[in-house]
Amino acid sequence: MTAINIYHFMPDKLNLYGDIGNIIALSKRAKWRGIDVDVTDVKETAGLKLSDADILFIGGGSDREQAIATKELFKIKDEFKAAIEDGVPALTICGGYQFLGEKYVTPDGHELKGLNILDFYTESKTDRLTGNIVIESETFGQIVGFENHGGRTYHDYDTLGHVVSGFGNNDTDKKEGIHYKNLLGTYLHGPILPKNHEITDYLLKAACERKNIEFRPLNDNTIEENAKKVIIDRLLSDK
Repeated sequence: MTAINIYHFMPDKLNLYGDIGNIIALSKRAKWRGIDVDVTDVKETAGLKLSDADILFIGGGSDREQAIATKELFKIKDEFKAAIEDGVPALTICGGYQFLGEKYVTPDGHELKGLNILDFYTESKTDRLTGNIVIESETFGQIVGFENHGGRTYHDYDTLGHVVSGFGNNDTDKKEGIHYKNLLGTYLHGPILPKNHEITDYLLKAACERKNIEFRPLNDNTIEENAKKVIIDRLLSDK
């Protein structure tokens, strides 16, 4: 069977909150369906062919490591943007999400240039938005995760959903993440995919449809759904 190719960008720099768990979730839920998965760790972009990728993943890192990774990604900026516009599924976490925008402004006012893949920006403050989060999503149902970020991101694109408990993109609009074509950006660590099988399957299904691979539903998600219910009940019972 033709494999799904996952490009994992800068795993040596962008794995601050255990984001490798997202790769594990994608691989497991694909293999449970009999779909082979190849994961390519992309540590440098020279000679990289994004046309070979079926899913793109960028994790989160410190400001310093994210700036280093972004400098490397600038070399394939146009190809990356073309892949997103073409509908290649992608998941970007925290710093990986922030630097898809025009700029990232540090707490002392220093502007770091983003990839400008999409038209948005992030301003960072010294006080951080942290804690567990629950989101109501029209696409994915209820989403749970953990956030820990100083950045406040502002944009007019579709989002993952409305924040019921927690902060999300910033401390004002109660929206979380971004959903543009098959690109998902989010502040949710923890990591997000093991806690939200619906998002994992969304990315896998999009990749399979583009590659004409059969994507069948899994018969039993009881464990995943019960685990999520425990988190939701615990958080919302305090409200």
